[in-house]
Amino acid sequence: MADIKDPENTVIIELKDGPVVIELLADVAPEHTARMKELARAGKYDGVVFHRVIDGFMAQTGDVEHGNIDSDAYNKNRAGTGGSDLPDLPAEFSRLPHDRGTLGAARSMNPNSANSQFFINFKDNHFLNGQYTVYGRVLSGMEFVDKIVRGEPPVDPDKMISVKVAADV
Repeated sequence: MADIKDPENTVIIELKDGPVVIELLADVAPEHTARMKELARAGKYDGVVFHRVIDGFMAQTGDVEHGNIDSDAYNKNRAGTGGSDLPDLPAEFSRLPHDRGTLGAARSMNPNSANSQFFINFKDNHFLNGQYTVYGRVLSGMEFVDKIVRGEPPVDPDKMISVKVAADV
């Protein structure tokens, strides 16, 4: 696992193949960082599937409303259409590029509609630059992200087993 310099702004996503350590960029996107930590600390991301995984592009997850496969509220047909019960976030665009391993805020056509969903870029996706908030980067475990089952939606989706703030582990 990566050397964690700032445990309060680091999350650990446990996947079937191993842990993914993500540095959250609180100085770049403070509201998105705070939201991810709030949802992680509440256990809202635990059991949430990767509902949209496009080879050579990205893996999307974070629908805490419809995407928790371990919950009675799980709805495979609606996974990816929901968020949390918290208000949407304003865009926090920066000059950071959507490089391989960066975390981006998923949203609708409205730039200020990000809520709980996010994606991890499989490769450099610079066509997204300036259009989606970048608020984290994978420090270690990208090889486990690369193994996430593909599909839109995947037939048998992978899930985030748990998401924890490193300071709490």
